[in-house]
Amino acid sequence: MKTTNIAGGLVAAAILVSSGSLAHAVEGMWTPQQLPEIKDELKKAGLRIDTDELTDLTAFPMGAVISLGGCTASFISPQGLVVTNHHCARGSIQFNSTEENNYLVDGFVARNKVGELPASPGTRVYVTTRFEDVTDRVESALDDDMTPRARYQAIEDTRKALIAECESGGGFRCQVASFYGGASYKLIERLEVRDVRLVYAPGDNIGRYGGDIDNWLWPRHTGDFAFYRAYVGPDGKPADYAEDNVPFEPAHFLKVSRAGLDDGDFVMALGYPGRTRRYNRLSEVEMAFGWLYPSWQSLITGWVETIEETAAPGSDARIKYESRLQGLNNFLKNIGGQLEGAERVGLAELRAEREAEMTRWLESDASRSVYKSSFDDIDELVEEMAADSRQDFWYDNVTRPQLLGAAQLLFRLAKENEKPDAEREPGYQERDANFLKQRMQVIDRRFDPSVDKAEWLLFLNSYLREPEENRVPAFDKAMGLEGADDGEALDTRLGAFYRDTELDNVEARLVWMERPTADFEASNDPFIKLAVALYDHEIAEEEQKKTFDGRMTKVRPAYMDAITAYSKSSGRAVYPDANGTLRLTYGSVFGGSPKDGLIYEPFTRLEGILEKDTGRKPFNAPQRQLKLIATGEHDRFALESIGSVPVNFLTDLDSTGGNSGSATLDAEGNLVGLLFDGTIESVNSDWHFDPRTTRTIHVDTRYMLWVMENVDDAGHIVDEMTLTTTR
Repeated sequence: MKTTNIAGGLVAAAILVSSGSLAHAVEGMWTPQQLPEIKDELKKAGLRIDTDELTDLTAFPMGAVISLGGCTASFISPQGLVVTNHHCARGSIQFNSTEENNYLVDGFVARNKVGELPASPGTRVYVTTRFEDVTDRVESALDDDMTPRARYQAIEDTRKALIAECESGGGFRCQVASFYGGASYKLIERLEVRDVRLVYAPGDNIGRYGGDIDNWLWPRHTGDFAFYRAYVGPDGKPADYAEDNVPFEPAHFLKVSRAGLDDGDFVMALGYPGRTRRYNRLSEVEMAFGWLYPSWQSLITGWVETIEETAAPGSDARIKYESRLQGLNNFLKNIGGQLEGAERVGLAELRAEREAEMTRWLESDASRSVYKSSFDDIDELVEEMAADSRQDFWYDNVTRPQLLGAAQLLFRLAKENEKPDAEREPGYQERDANFLKQRMQVIDRRFDPSVDKAEWLLFLNSYLREPEENRVPAFDKAMGLEGADDGEALDTRLGAFYRDTELDNVEARLVWMERPTADFEASNDPFIKLAVALYDHEIAEEEQKKTFDGRMTKVRPAYMDAITAYSKSSGRAVYPDANGTLRLTYGSVFGGSPKDGLIYEPFTRLEGILEKDTGRKPFNAPQRQLKLIATGEHDRFALESIGSVPVNFLTDLDSTGGNSGSATLDAEGNLVGLLFDGTIESVNSDWHFDPRTTRTIHVDTRYMLWVMENVDDAGHIVDEMTLTTTR
């Protein structure tokens, strides 16, 4: 099938765009418990399964959608097979790669379960098993006479107690999440699967096709998918990696659609979006866009250049830093989109207008005056925070070297181990022991001394150019930076850190996990000495932040109560800002026109890979794939309306970071794709939802299946899935 209906597709897209009333982006990242509120809207949009089924996190299909702790994934077989984005599994691909076996370049396919590779240390699969409102329990520990610091501690202690109760049976990793700025709290019980293995990932020439050039852009032709498998002990309970472990048998898994979607079809995504800021005040907008984002933009540009100059392409050092480079480039492009988007929509003006409208709403009814003080209080707190943020920004970066971070973590662990477990800081309790150990282990495949030193030198030089008020005296004293220092002397000084440390050895780091504080204080290891010297400053800053957070936990809920009341007075339901918990977003397959003269079709085709391919990274598709596309033999997975196999598709779904890997489902709950990106015009939706520009990019299951069967000889993995041809 060599013919394509490109001209027809363009005409259809133009008609759809010009008829703006036919479809529009649907705002909202809805919690499952809110779905009854929008039941009619979901049904009208095209959902064909019972909305009540979606409110139960342990039923189908919610029970098949899982968290990787930063990305989303889904079970797609009764043998614990997990599908997620390639970029979500890339850390594990990189961890297992060497110069001799570079799976980033060549891809990886396990021919059987014995050949599956352990994922990167710390990789987890979290399966939600219970969801409970615990707001009353948290609020019962509070009273109005508490100091901000005491308020913070009361909330933290209640959270830790709830988590300890939840995890008492073993095998669970629980969390207490706050919603609406702390107006409500939910306890989420999650089975913690600790043995996760890499099953299959295409090479970067499919999984990252287009690389950083195409990132956040449309049209896109990226095969952003990979597979893990979850394992448990022979008794069916979570266990650390062991050869006799068996595949986890999930209560629910998704069917994979071979029929997929067409233009205008209903679609929804289930996932764990990270964070949005749609209810933040104008003062917070001004701080982020006036200072924070431009500061990151400048720093990351130099950071990427430093890594690329220090770690040669193809070297072991470059392999170790590939995941970091991808993350930095992704963040850099996102920031550019945020800044451009904020200017395009007039974000500051829109936020000022909303605040003026809310003020008029408050003043129109005397009973609403109770909300007024929360607005003023938040603005005051944000102003205070802005004063400290500049110093924190540079200090956080200048203390970024990996071995310094390890030393600080180890010394803090020694300090925390002197306390009863219940009194330790979150992150340093007995429940965190495995994570801490794995953090020490994973450094070996993420660290190269020459690159780490070059990064540190970059951060130090940037820090030294800052005015005095943005510097930290404790750091300057410990590093001997009080006076002038030329670059050569600074380079020599840093060289001694890497020459004289033992923390570049994993066994040494693990031994230090068990040592008392006195051993740290007596150590001559330069990184440990620096960590000890900075400890008092770190604790003082932490105490200040806790006090600030204690003040905010009283103010932010009152502000969100006002937002909720204001919205409901206009007949609008209010979804909470994203916070890493399970959400549903819905809409349709839909192209669009983000700016005058620019038309986005809803699908890209296999032939687009041929058009883009140059034979050079990142447009260097496998020769086998290019030959197959040229022959046009792909009837089995083709979409008739476009005359080809769809590679990626656009929807008007509302999404953000953390949604990566989200299950994209059709009206019947079948897997039709994986959400992996947004368009550059839509990234500013973290702050403001713009229906014209908000578009989300998904990899189509038909392309996934086509690649697996025809390019990577992974048909045995396809055979494990349950495919459906119904639409």
